[in-house]
Amino acid sequence: MGVLSNKIGRDELKPGDHIYSWRLAYIYSHHGIYVGDGMVIHFTRGAGQEIGTGTVLDRKIFSSSHPSDNPCPKCGDQSRLDGVIQSCIDCFLSDGDLYRFEYGVSPAIFLAEARGGTCTLAASDAPEDVLHRASVLLKNGFGGYHIFKNNCEDFAIYCKTGLLISKSISVGRSGQAGSLYAAAKAIDVSIDISSSIANFSFLTAAGCGMYCIYRFVSDIGIRRDVTKVPVERLVSGSSLEVAADVSKEK
Repeated sequence: MGVLSNKIGRDELKPGDHIYSWRLAYIYSHHGIYVGDGMVIHFTRGAGQEIGTGTVLDRKIFSSSHPSDNPCPKCGDQSRLDGVIQSCIDCFLSDGDLYRFEYGVSPAIFLAEARGGTCTLAASDAPEDVLHRASVLLKNGFGGYHIFKNNCEDFAIYCKTGLLISKSISVGRSGQAGSLYAAAKAIDVSIDISSSIANFSFLTAAGCGMYCIYRFVSDIGIRRDVTKVPVERLVSGSSLEVAADVSKEK
């Protein structure tokens, strides 16, 4: 793995790894937990739609599942499955490259990775804990899919860390959602500044600086609205209610 690239070979995979693959010319990435024997547990919207238009086009454009007219010999037809599912590594990658999400990175490395959804400041738990959470959630689910608050990256990060957001108004744990939030805030700030300062170079620098700040403070490794929640407790009720209850007990 290079300093700024998380791309790995399949021979480097270890059970408990959080892996991902870019989709649609790097527009977004799909995430999951590698559990060994060439299998991945991941969280998906119906028909593999991690993002989408809500129309039949999603199945053609945004699908992470093997086509229904040519089912995978290992996984069968998963084109209509949603929630937490287990797929072979080939179906998960969907012809994309393999990347490993990095945990416990330094602030310098985190900020050098300008795109969210590749690393976090948070530390990972032991592989056996990661695999246990993924296995329990495969049987019990991970709630409803939400592109900004409860997506495939949120699922993988929870499996790796056991951390949940305790406030309903918050952006989810995912770095991709955090990057979108940071970009929106940076644009807002730049627009406000532009009304009084017309220097393009200054506005660009200010916008980039605000993007980095907002992305940094939205990372799950630095946020204060996160709570460690045992997976058994998570599946016993609403994730938000459980996180809030655990937070109050501290």
